[in-house]
Amino acid sequence: MTVNLEVADGVGTIRLDRPPMNALDIATQDRLRELAEEATRRDDVRAVVIWGGEKVFAAGADIKEMQVMDHAAMVVRSKALQDSFTAVARIPKPVVAAITGYALGGGCELALCADIRIAADNAKLGQPEILLGLIPGAGGTQRLARLVGPSKAKDLIFTGRQVKADEALTLGLVDRVVPAAEVYEQAHAWAARLAAGPALALRAAKESVDAGLETDIDTGLTIERNWFAGLFATEDRETGMRSFVEEGPAKAKFR
Repeated sequence: MTVNLEVADGVGTIRLDRPPMNALDIATQDRLRELAEEATRRDDVRAVVIWGGEKVFAAGADIKEMQVMDHAAMVVRSKALQDSFTAVARIPKPVVAAITGYALGGGCELALCADIRIAADNAKLGQPEILLGLIPGAGGTQRLARLVGPSKAKDLIFTGRQVKADEALTLGLVDRVVPAAEVYEQAHAWAARLAAGPALALRAAKESVDAGLETDIDTGLTIERNWFAGLFATEDRETGMRSFVEEGPAKAKFR
């Protein structure tokens, strides 16, 4: 398989495994969607790490495969392409991308689907599609602009240039830069800490932020209010408040 899901201690690792560069061909895209949907369904997966291995995250689409596709073929395929990435973005659990080496084109777009991005100090990110006479087609024009702002996104998309980890951190494209040998360990630690948290509250927080960004503030506040009130019906809320009153803050053990 070109993508695998391994689960341990509440953390599901979606591992890209298509050497040497983890090129995202059609089979890999479809498998990515399947595993994102599986991670969404499984109760034993409470947080997710997206990982390309020690050398490379994903260097983009399979250009040889795309080269033979005409307009009609891509009209059909482009929706499935976007759906694969959207399935990752809509995993209702905390998701972290552990980025080593190249995260270019579709690889960068996949990283954008995570909630945070931890990058190796040797990482390079970018949207080079313009150099092929194209634009990003797996969400890059939308998610990148929402993450770093429209002018910074346009600079990256218009030029197709690659940015090193330190510039990516300055731009807000990644959230943390660490030594390459520590990327997966730190990403897994972040995920494991949240895997022990209140699952429904984390889901509510993620959906409130993500859905709120897509609408006006009044609608966003309504989304927040409904989730906030709804959490008062959960066991986790009872556990959290009882622990706070009886033991003090940050000592609750959620089931």
